[in-house]
Amino acid sequence: MSDFIQVKNKIESSSLLKVSPFRKEIRKTEPHKHNSYFELIYLSKGTGTHTIDHSTYNIQPPVIFLVRKEQVHHWDLSSEPDGFVIILKKGFLDQSLDSELKALLIKLSAHACMQVQDSVFIEQVFQLLASETNFHIQEGLLKALFAKVSEVSLPVYQKVNKSVDLVTTFRELLSQKTGIKNNVAHYATLLHTSPQNLNAICRKATNQAASELLAEYIIAEAKRLLLYTNNSVAEIANSLDFSDGSHFVKYFKRYTTQTPSAFRKL
Repeated sequence: MSDFIQVKNKIESSSLLKVSPFRKEIRKTEPHKHNSYFELIYLSKGTGTHTIDHSTYNIQPPVIFLVRKEQVHHWDLSSEPDGFVIILKKGFLDQSLDSELKALLIKLSAHACMQVQDSVFIEQVFQLLASETNFHIQEGLLKALFAKVSEVSLPVYQKVNKSVDLVTTFRELLSQKTGIKNNVAHYATLLHTSPQNLNAICRKATNQAASELLAEYIIAEAKRLLLYTNNSVAEIANSLDFSDGSHFVKYFKRYTTQTPSAFRKL
């Protein structure tokens, strides 16, 4: 057993998305993690096992595995694999203003393994993604892929990690369309825990405190409202649970280096 967990990086630092065929020569890998990206692996061929954290899955193609950046995983393949790998960085999602794309990813990432019932469309989208470089087209294809995977795949359940489950539920609450609350304590109450515990669990699972995850959602929604509505900055501030417009302006500038008005003029 190693003294440390190996960290692998399979994408250029300047790239936000990489889609490529699964390497056919892979058989057995050492336990490792990817600190800077989320990985979605689709296998149409192959036998053996894939271990993610404490759960080992028998590979029964067509199958999809989802590995979050904080998770440790390794392969033990007994035959030649075939399929695709998506490497997705947080920066890609930060650039996207499509809330449904993010909601679909949250839904999928709650599962480590999904058995695919209809693979024809999914394989076609993977092939398109592997050759596409335009951000907006990649964004649309990812959304189509995530929606189809959700529609035609069944989760393979293993023992639930309660901490990860809590973070997933927190993210689902943030993505609801009933109005965001700029208050971690509000969500902690809904999740039957304390703000301190929610912050600690989020930091352990994602390397971000609950307040940082909340800020991401607030800024993303603020950008959408600034770009796609005629609402005033004050009205947007109110809709995002800021009692004071000047506080919202300072908050927005802290995370984007721009005022809301300057962002709107771009």
